[in-house]
Amino acid sequence: MKGIRGISQLSRRFYAASRTSQSLAQPLSGLKLSPVAVHSYQDVHMTRLPSGLVIASLENYSPASKIGVFIKAGCRYETADNQGVTHLLRLASSLTTKGASAFKICRGVEAVGGSLSVTSSRENMIYTIDCLRDDIDTVMEYLINVTTAQEFRPWEVTDLTPRVKMDKAQAAQNTQLGVVEGLHDAAYKNALCNSLYCPDHMVGNIKSEHLHQFVQNNFTSARMALVGLGVDHTILKQVGEQFLNIRSGAGTTGAKAQYRGGEIRLPSTSSMVHSAVVSQSAAAGTSEALAFSVLQHVLGAGLHVKRGSCITSKLVQGVAKATADPFDVSAFNASYSDSGLFGVYTISQAAAAGDVIKAALAQVKAVADGGVTAADLTRAKAQLKGQFLMSLETSEGLLDDMGSQALANGSYCSPEEISKNIDNVSLTDVANAAKKFVSGKKTMASSGNLIKTPFVDEI
Repeated sequence: MKGIRGISQLSRRFYAASRTSQSLAQPLSGLKLSPVAVHSYQDVHMTRLPSGLVIASLENYSPASKIGVFIKAGCRYETADNQGVTHLLRLASSLTTKGASAFKICRGVEAVGGSLSVTSSRENMIYTIDCLRDDIDTVMEYLINVTTAQEFRPWEVTDLTPRVKMDKAQAAQNTQLGVVEGLHDAAYKNALCNSLYCPDHMVGNIKSEHLHQFVQNNFTSARMALVGLGVDHTILKQVGEQFLNIRSGAGTTGAKAQYRGGEIRLPSTSSMVHSAVVSQSAAAGTSEALAFSVLQHVLGAGLHVKRGSCITSKLVQGVAKATADPFDVSAFNASYSDSGLFGVYTISQAAAAGDVIKAALAQVKAVADGGVTAADLTRAKAQLKGQFLMSLETSEGLLDDMGSQALANGSYCSPEEISKNIDNVSLTDVANAAKKFVSGKKTMASSGNLIKTPFVDEI
């Protein structure tokens, strides 16, 4: 359900050109400010209501606003009886609600040049709406409807089945996505092993009752955060108090992820082999997780320059000595609320797959043995901070950062604080993170012509 796209990405130069007579540190002339915002430009404001709902906002005085409802309702909270329900929920955002028909929602959002979308991860579901500042009242009605007043009419839910199949078909064409999904399936016994997509045996078997039950158990105030960019905090707080205090309580407590390690192989006729080898790392928000993030950049986190060669990547340098065939290699790092995965991801010719994987793992072991210099560490920290800070330059990245922190901690850690924490990571911390990977139980996922690809117990 898309309207005019890209409103939230208006050029900063274009915005600045319209106000050349004013300082960019001040709001536009004539803009009404709340008492809270008058002396605190560019500060993130956060409030936790008695119901547990967290309100977070940043008044950046943009002509376009972006508002999101973040909910702890990712696929990790699915059970064996409703696997795939979050996939259906993503598609059901455009269905009829108690307050508006599907046509009214689509027509109403598009009439003001807005955009309503929903995404999900293994942890959260995120409903987002973009609009011009003057149309906040209009589009907020639709955002509230799709998050709190779902109807899930049986015939409309049934009509989603072809779209589920199309999503799965498109996902199947993405080899890297298939490897990452298989990696989580092999790595965990529960929770984080659930797929972002509806499993084959549940396609067509997710009913209206499943959706209602999942929403009832997980869409509670204490599991929600209302986050806004380019909106007054007082207005956002009023919306939360009036419309999002829907259900009290913490909802269903999700099972803690249990790492097990293992292997999954996805044979195909492709001449390229995609392979990931990981072990358990650390939960998001911990100092150890930060050390793994720095380690990722010490080893090489992918291209930093378009069509570049990653000449500073230890993984690239090490693998280049092992094979003359084309390859791609980078460190893999994923952190969740109670666990994490760290390792290496390789793409290579089928005949060279074994050499590439073993050479990449040897580089991690070299770091564990102390093969990192102060210059390597400084460069990795700069790359990590640069990647993090640049992600906040887009409204999508900033909203996601604010919402994720609001749900996880109920507070906001500024970019300056996070940058200082990155600077505090030492060589010892990085070496210890590498040692944890080397000694940890491995999980491996591979796809392609696997005749020359070693098994996990052979590496």
